[in-house]
Amino acid sequence: MKTLTIRLPDVLIAQIEGESRRRKLSKSDIVRERLTGPAASSRPGAAALDAIADLIGLVDGLPSDLGANKKKYLRATGYGRKRPR
Repeated sequence: MKTLTIRLPDVLIAQIEGESRRRKLSKSDIVRERLTGPAASSRPGAAALDAIADLIGLVDGLPSDLGANKKKYLRATGYGRKRPR
């Protein structure tokens, strides 16, 4: 096994150290579990999507292909263009 040195925020270090003491495992074991555990392998943003899943499709009157053609619709509305002062 190879060694990797990283810098982590103090809050995260405290969480890892606390879990290490509680479970009587090394900090390295805790970090390895967090990196390879089920949460690490799930798709990015899955928690955010789950949090708003009940809101998807609630806005009426939007085009059905808005997700696929967002640039087209943004251009049509003038989004991103500089406005005259």
